[in-house]
Amino acid sequence: MAKRKNEQPMGHSSKENEDLRAIYDKFRREFSAADLQTYTEIEEGIPAQQVLEEMEEVYRKLTRKKKT
Repeated sequence: MAKRKNEQPMGHSSKENEDLRAIYDKFRREFSAADLQTYTEIEEGIPAQQVLEEMEEVYRKLTRKKKT
């Protein structure tokens, strides 16, 4: 089996990796809960009981049609 080379991926120098790591670290430190809130929304959903009732109604209609 061939041995792996311990080299950087093609096109990425260690200096570039350090620069990227520094940029990501900076943004990670500055990202706040208020920033996260802009990406999250609390949406009102449909109550599960209402969905279940509607599904049961559709099921009853379909099974009645099959029997006749």
